[in-house]
Amino acid sequence: MFAAACRVHGLDEPRVVPWRDVLRGTELAIEPGTLLRIDSPGEDPEADALLRGPGDPARVGGGARWHRTFTAALGRFREAAGAARLLNDPDEIAVMFDKRCCHARLEGAGVPVPPALHPVFGYAELRRHMAETGWSRVFIKPAHGSSASGVVALQTKGTRIKAVTSAAPASGGWRNSLKVRTYETEHEVAALIDALAPDGLHVERWIPKASLDGRVLDLRVVVVGGVPTHAVVRTSRHPMTNLHLGGARGDLEAVREALGRRGWEEALGVCARAAECFPGSLMVGIDLLVAVGWRRCVVGEVNAFGDLLPGLTGLPGSGAEDLDTYTAQVQAALSRKSVTCLI
Repeated sequence: MFAAACRVHGLDEPRVVPWRDVLRGTELAIEPGTLLRIDSPGEDPEADALLRGPGDPARVGGGARWHRTFTAALGRFREAAGAARLLNDPDEIAVMFDKRCCHARLEGAGVPVPPALHPVFGYAELRRHMAETGWSRVFIKPAHGSSASGVVALQTKGTRIKAVTSAAPASGGWRNSLKVRTYETEHEVAALIDALAPDGLHVERWIPKASLDGRVLDLRVVVVGGVPTHAVVRTSRHPMTNLHLGGARGDLEAVREALGRRGWEEALGVCARAAECFPGSLMVGIDLLVAVGWRRCVVGEVNAFGDLLPGLTGLPGSGAEDLDTYTAQVQAALSRKSVTCLI
């Protein structure tokens, strides 16, 4: 899709450098003036093994090692870039893949985010901090993760407990599943949290989401060159709205109507302010949580590679009305008066 966007603007076919080559330390020859786009390692099992070590690519965990290896590779990529033009900053990508650092950066800039606990390192400590704060509902996120891998929506009431997650028990640990599961015994929940904790956890207070037609929702908003250009509504009957976990696209016009004109403008403003925290990144994908009552929006995530939204054209007034997310980025990149291809 990105290559097609380049062709629309008359650019040469992009030269693609596989992540596995970068991770192996292969020497990269990049000519000055080249526009460079760093993309996701994706689901390449070979790249995953180089990042996390050998094992089931679907396993939960290994995020700390993944982030160390990934960050080191980003540093080598920056060095190889030389006089080329980076469309996304390697240091900013590293921050976006550390939920604790990203949350702190947003909070420090006054961007609304869910309240978060201090770092916790196990299930017992988590429950103790929840009791001290009076929080009975939290979202537990591996510090270095994506696609809801290892994310747990936890709620407690007295002796009752309920955890919703896509993680499933597997031989020797836990693995990601495309099926969202519910665990209601403390033994199961403690085992999952303690398995995730060594890689670091980011724990946020659960913000109850607004809903339409019985489905909770949030928004993925793509910001290109500081302007919110694309938005998709993600809806679900369970706490995780990720489309690959059974979420479905919702009615954007219905959300805009529920928010009202002023509320919609404020929502986009929050996304733009979040993007300002990453000035070296041409594009960021913002996960925007709309709270129950439609009067408050907070940023749940900032995604370095959050632009894979096939078939979606731009928002009215964004300057990308007839463009997909990739074509909008190429157009914005060319407005910076650089030419050549993108990698």
